[in-house]
Amino acid sequence: MKNFILILVAALGIATGAQAAGGEGISWDKAPNNVNDLPALQNGAKLFVNYCLSCHSAAFMRYNRLRDLGLTEQQIKDNLLFATDKVGDTMAAAIDPRQAKEWFGAVPPDLTLVARSRSGAHGSGADYLYTYLRTYYRDPSKPTGWNNLAFPNVGMPNVLWELQGEREPQFATREEHGHEVRVFQGWKQVSPGTMTPLQYEQAVGDLVGYLQWMAEPAQHSRVRVGVWVLLFLGLLTVITWRLNAAYWKEIN
Repeated sequence: MKNFILILVAALGIATGAQAAGGEGISWDKAPNNVNDLPALQNGAKLFVNYCLSCHSAAFMRYNRLRDLGLTEQQIKDNLLFATDKVGDTMAAAIDPRQAKEWFGAVPPDLTLVARSRSGAHGSGADYLYTYLRTYYRDPSKPTGWNNLAFPNVGMPNVLWELQGEREPQFATREEHGHEVRVFQGWKQVSPGTMTPLQYEQAVGDLVGYLQWMAEPAQHSRVRVGVWVLLFLGLLTVITWRLNAAYWKEIN
């Protein structure tokens, strides 16, 4: 029942995001494909645990599944586990749901499947996440002090702001169909973060890559097995075709 509620909350959050994604008319940026890059996925797992897991659960993922990323159980214990967690536990958030609802207006959604479920007309779920995590800006009018171009009026603050620094979106005004509209032009860096813009882009790419991997950890095995199955069926088709030709040749 608890897992069903988490998925329902995530779906509601996703639907809200889909309605808001038009925001200022921005398009989603193409996310880098890091699902085959083990060092990038390991870094993404570290970022997820350090910056996301305090509020967002990944209730359908166990820590020991991270061994598929080339990590040992000892490395998982030393670098990715909190004091009370065990390697076989699911990646549950430490936040109290009642406090989360009071602070943010809703319980933060579970992120296990967010990279698969958040796709839309603008691109894949990874594209959305990659854009979303890079389009935060300061907005004193909001309760959290932050807003987002990909998800206007978002209830989540920018948890990565120390890495990215603070930026301001720049807009140009133009007339369309007799109305003035604002068009996003780019960013102005207000204060630097602990990472350079390029380093931050790479870090977000690693995090999004991990979210993609977490949504389907068996995808590499599925693709590998699928290739062999198709090759086998192709070979079987050729053999069957030749046997059929040889059989009817004798009859005729």
